[in-house]
Amino acid sequence: MGFVSEFKEFALKGNVLDLAVGVIIGGAFGKIVNSIIEDVLMPVIGMAGNVDFTNAFIPLAKSVSDAVDKAKASGASFGLTEARKAGPVLAYGNFITITINFVILAFCVFMVVKFFNAARKRMEAEKPAPPPPAASKEQLLLTEIRDLLARR
Repeated sequence: MGFVSEFKEFALKGNVLDLAVGVIIGGAFGKIVNSIIEDVLMPVIGMAGNVDFTNAFIPLAKSVSDAVDKAKASGASFGLTEARKAGPVLAYGNFITITINFVILAFCVFMVVKFFNAARKRMEAEKPAPPPPAASKEQLLLTEIRDLLARR
């Protein structure tokens, strides 16, 4: 079997198509969850704790510290983007935000899987029981012999 025909057989299998659909749906679901996190939950969390995690950082170079001091003295805002331009920083706020996003995303995926498992169990419970298997030829013959002996 040639390389091209092997690849064609692989690419046209149903599993590859199912995987592609799963990746596309997963990407879309990820965007929805990220929007919920960034646009709905994080602002509420920020209001509750009066904290904005995304711009929290620790300067790792004197140039960054000087730029922060200069911005504070002039009253200008100085966020993570400006700090990264000034030099190396430890962006722990970004890490906290991504960790919270992960926990929320994992919880959402857990809830979706839990919902689908419950729905599948409910559907399986509603199915009628399969009919009992037909008797084998041996069983039929033995039943016939039993009935004949019982008549004697």
